[in-house]
Amino acid sequence: MMAYFYLLLGIIAEVFGTSMLKASEGLSRVTPIIGGVVGFGAALFFLALSFRTIPLNVAYATWSGIGTAGAALIGLLFWKEKINVPSFIGIALIIAGIVVLNIAGTSHSSTYKM
Repeated sequence: MMAYFYLLLGIIAEVFGTSMLKASEGLSRVTPIIGGVVGFGAALFFLALSFRTIPLNVAYATWSGIGTAGAALIGLLFWKEKINVPSFIGIALIIAGIVVLNIAGTSHSSTYKM
């Protein structure tokens, strides 16, 4: 259960880091750049901790997929970016894929070990 908490922290840190890169205005503002580096560093740190018990395919797909959806949501809410119907459908499909992967991945996680 702790691994999923680490994964959640990694997702939050990734979305934060991405938001800071947007705020850096093309890497022209130093403070948001530092926030982006810290955010992505924390994201990778917590993702690595989640790998202790969550299989790579499940953890990484969840991290990147929810991070992508989270970044789109932040863009919509805070940066006033527009989202069209095909983009919304794409994000919904990413989330659906994560759900399927988590259901299938956790039931088969112990069948193959490297």
